[in-house]
Amino acid sequence: MESEPVSAAVGVETVIRMLEGRWKLVILFKLFGGKLLRFSDLERAIPAISQKMLIQQLRQMEADGIVTRLVHHQVPPKVEYGLTAWGQSLCPALDALLQWAGNAPDEVSLGLEHFVPR
Repeated sequence: MESEPVSAAVGVETVIRMLEGRWKLVILFKLFGGKLLRFSDLERAIPAISQKMLIQQLRQMEADGIVTRLVHHQVPPKVEYGLTAWGQSLCPALDALLQWAGNAPDEVSLGLEHFVPR
């Protein structure tokens, strides 16, 4: 499906807004594969993120339909986060971006040597 350049640019801008920020992609990678993680598990998995920032990023991704929040009504309360099916479908797109970055010319240094084989 071909898009007009202006509408394609608007669409890309919208997607980038949904994924922008230092932590959203890190959170996505922690949740890929159908994992359900408690808030405290995510905090431990991403030790450099503050509690406030983690809450903010999760709420934004939940509002955008990428992350789901599952509340178990028990004492003490238990809340788990996971990816929606739509959020999980980002995995191949992000893999393609990493592959693209891995094909950067030698004079372009992206610092991805540890993540993408050349």
